[in-house]
Amino acid sequence: MFRPTPGTSADAVPTPFLRVDLDALEANRRFMAEWLAQNDCGWRPHVKSHRSPQIARELLSHGAIGVTCATLDEAEQMVAGGVSTPLLAHLSVSDDKLARLARLFLAGEPIATCDHFVQAETLNRACRAAGSTARVLVDVDVGMNRVGIRPGKDAQELARAIDRLPNVELVGVMGYEGHLLQVPDLDEKRRRIEEAMGTLCHTRDRLLRDGLRCDVVSAGGTGSLLITPECDGVTEVQAGGGIFGDPFYRENCGVRSLQPALHVVTTVVSRPSRDRAVVDAGWKSVNGDFVAATVRNDPATTVAHLSAEHGSLRIGEESRLEARIGDRIDLVVGYSDRTCVLHTHLVGVRDGMVEDVWSIGGRFRTPT
Repeated sequence: MFRPTPGTSADAVPTPFLRVDLDALEANRRFMAEWLAQNDCGWRPHVKSHRSPQIARELLSHGAIGVTCATLDEAEQMVAGGVSTPLLAHLSVSDDKLARLARLFLAGEPIATCDHFVQAETLNRACRAAGSTARVLVDVDVGMNRVGIRPGKDAQELARAIDRLPNVELVGVMGYEGHLLQVPDLDEKRRRIEEAMGTLCHTRDRLLRDGLRCDVVSAGGTGSLLITPECDGVTEVQAGGGIFGDPFYRENCGVRSLQPALHVVTTVVSRPSRDRAVVDAGWKSVNGDFVAATVRNDPATTVAHLSAEHGSLRIGEESRLEARIGDRIDLVVGYSDRTCVLHTHLVGVRDGMVEDVWSIGGRFRTPT
């Protein structure tokens, strides 16, 4: 498998490959870190798009307090890669996963989540066997209707029960307002997110009145980045994908301050007609199901169709592309979560030169 070498020209990297514009990435990282600091809110960026301990360590060195992971595999990769404080925002229930999670508390300082006492009880049993103690957040449903216990009394009773377990330490609550990220009217979006966070913080208040520990109130994502940190009581936000400035966040969620930083670099391999070109990247290299990829700096050219290994571009009358066979064309990735998973590494480029190469961790392999 070809792996680019830092210090070489980006034009020497065979296509298709996943390129990160480092100037844009750093601008996005700076904006996110400064905005959250301005609102006295911790930054725990999600790693589910890049799954790279190298990138996670960079974010920690620029203001992040930890990371958020979607899977136990990701959390293990982070700890193995020197990122000791992942929040596992996913429920682990099988004996094998619970045993792995219990051991992870010996290797690092992760935080787990629970929305039912059965989960907490079995995690407590696994930690007792491993000789570890699990830090846990109560996962509260703030309206998304996916996972999470009902707020208020039910969450309070679960927290009381968790607090009695000897190998589980209650440290706070978590809620995700993901159902509100794409509300088009910004005033309505703000009102509904503030309501959801009010529900989460009301649950926190009930725990505190019980004398229970609730240091952490974790919520949010990049799509709610401009609102959730301003909500009273939220202590940290899990916005992570914003470092790539995906059009999903800019166009669908209204986070306009971000810059597109992630591209699939392709080569024109055929020019069947004046208004059509074919490139060497299909749906095995760029996912367009959720948010379509676009052609960089040329709105007159669109991605008309993706097959397995090829992409068909429709070239409009106003296009600035010559699109000759052999020319390189950048496709702006619409949503990084669904495209990074198709690649083994990210190539960081500045001024046309490869500066960094980051491994993307798969579900069943640990990145180098």
